[in-house]
Amino acid sequence: MLRIAVPNKGSLSGPAGEMLHEAGYQQRKASKELVAVDPENEVEFFYLRPRDIAIYVSSGKLDIGITGRDLLLDSGAEAEEVLPLGFARSTFRFAAKPGTVEEMADLNGLTIATSYEGIVAAHLKERGIDASVVHLDGAVETAIELGVAQVIADVVETGTSLRNAGLEIVGEPILESEAVVVRRTGEGSDGPKVQQFLRRLQGVLVARAYVMMDYDIRAEHLEQAVALTPGLESPTVSPLHDQGWVAVRSMVRTKEAQRIMDDLYELGARAILTTGIHACRL
Repeated sequence: MLRIAVPNKGSLSGPAGEMLHEAGYQQRKASKELVAVDPENEVEFFYLRPRDIAIYVSSGKLDIGITGRDLLLDSGAEAEEVLPLGFARSTFRFAAKPGTVEEMADLNGLTIATSYEGIVAAHLKERGIDASVVHLDGAVETAIELGVAQVIADVVETGTSLRNAGLEIVGEPILESEAVVVRRTGEGSDGPKVQQFLRRLQGVLVARAYVMMDYDIRAEHLEQAVALTPGLESPTVSPLHDQGWVAVRSMVRTKEAQRIMDDLYELGARAILTTGIHACRL
């Protein structure tokens, strides 16, 4: 039975559960449940602290897990990213009082407070910066006001909490993070159950990113229409009862669908429809 680690709370938990449900896996019925078994798919889910998941996976006790890229790298665990999942996106950055730090070199000799000591220490070492790193759990915005540090390094989503604390972002992003699937480093080729799991999640990602578009177009405009809707391999084209017309079906990116529909209409296409994709395999 495949053993999978899933975030038990926080910003990763809800979206991870939704994606797994869309992929056809049964999930826990109550938030206090620590283990859920899906006998039909031969999978056992373990609901763990997101920060601990990479460590459990690296130990070999669990086959695969879902956590944040930032938490994976900060853990220092012998685990590696397999598949980015596109949710819980965030940026990890330095911040300080306005006018105190202008560039990365100004961090030399300063103290930096963070909940991600591993990431920050590695980032500083890579750039040859000699600064002290203080580990704090939870929100670190008050560290500067209380004199614990001159700089903080933290996850930034909107920047509102930093501005409210009178801080400004310094330098380029340390890390762009999102939810990822992780496995033990050096595990080699995945077993069939892991491959199936990854295919299902990839299918969800594609289904979320694309819609199916159908339309009718005169045959003389077909090549121009196909240029607008090339699909993943090639669109399906079928003759209609009325001579000179064909029906076209193709997958298009959801965010581009409205523009493509406008362009097709101007080209002479009619009966243009889009349909959501609930599941797929490519």
